[in-house]
Amino acid sequence: MTNFDTGTLGFMLLATSLVMLMTPGLAFFYGGLAGKRNILGIMIQSFVSMGITTIMWFICGYSMCFSGDLNSHTDLLGGIIGNFNKAFMNGVDLNTPFPGNPKMPEFVFIAYQMMFAIITPALITGAFINRVTFKGYLIFLVLWQLLVYYPFAHMIWGGGLLARWGVLDFAGGIVVHATAGFAALASVIYVGKRRDRESPPNSIPLIAIGTGLLWFGWYGFNAGSALDVNAITGLAFLNTDVAASFAAITWLVIEWSMVKKPKFVGLLTGAVAGLATITPAAGFVSLPSAVIIGIASGMVCYIAVSFKNKMGWDDALDVWGVHGVGGCLGTILLGVFASKAMNAGGADGLMLGGTHFFAKQCIAVIGAAIYAFIFTYIMLWVINKITKVKVDEANENLGLDEALHGEKAYDEGVL
Repeated sequence: MTNFDTGTLGFMLLATSLVMLMTPGLAFFYGGLAGKRNILGIMIQSFVSMGITTIMWFICGYSMCFSGDLNSHTDLLGGIIGNFNKAFMNGVDLNTPFPGNPKMPEFVFIAYQMMFAIITPALITGAFINRVTFKGYLIFLVLWQLLVYYPFAHMIWGGGLLARWGVLDFAGGIVVHATAGFAALASVIYVGKRRDRESPPNSIPLIAIGTGLLWFGWYGFNAGSALDVNAITGLAFLNTDVAASFAAITWLVIEWSMVKKPKFVGLLTGAVAGLATITPAAGFVSLPSAVIIGIASGMVCYIAVSFKNKMGWDDALDVWGVHGVGGCLGTILLGVFASKAMNAGGADGLMLGGTHFFAKQCIAVIGAAIYAFIFTYIMLWVINKITKVKVDEANENLGLDEALHGEKAYDEGVL
């Protein structure tokens, strides 16, 4: 039996558990924002990803993301996707060390990365709440991971094309948030507007619980992405909290000045925007840079949501404005503020003369956003040929909780 470092092993298991907790947290966040007839319909879309994605990860997902690399020419399609050598966890046993950090077993890395794969497609669901059939969503869940998430996870984190090019993404600004956010925008444009757009959030306290769980879990999301226990881990942890806090207050102040009242939902949304924006940069930038990133996030994501409203895009829960724009902004600002003094394994950004690195970050995130948008739109069109994607008018008016699932979030006869 290989003697792994128990401190590293324990921390990474904790980080994995924290990232897992984010998916129920997301379900609560979206469930609170939903109208009362569509609470369960949106929550089940997050929870079902925990089951479907785990099955896919065991069968082929992990292997497609993290088996083979471009340097050794052992991956496929010129560094776009991994190979199938580790399908069904072939060749991985109790004593197999993780190549990126031999202090822990590969099993732990498999579990940790699986949690990222689970939450990423679930992020998209807030955009098309109460408009998509459950059967259509399940097919979408499978295809989107195969055609969008797995390629970008491999290209950036699995030693693929973008990694070789020098693109950095500490914990998922491109891989998670940019791809999910622009997939959400494509979904909104494809399925169209809700018939009832005036439904208020059914439970702001539930939104607060979801935000708390997301914020708590995000420490595992970002600090855990150091894949070790060291100073970079602590840097990523603190940067995460600072950026979220500054973004939350920035959003609150802007909205307060606009509508003349301090909105709790605005404060919570700003915090999530800050968390999404700092994600790609958390372990590569200084604390003062994280402050700037947080403030920029609160401002830019608020403007993005206002722009979305002006354009009439019915992104019900602002997935594009918070996650898509936040992920892109964070990736670009990483290109500005990255510092090898903070992380020798990173790069120097534009502020330190890293013009080429900045350009690469911009090109990579814009390319990822365009790819995710186009493939998602085409994917939904194809799925609609197999089974109806959008619910019919009667079911939408009834609410998806009762129409599709035969359940209600609250027994109104008891309350």
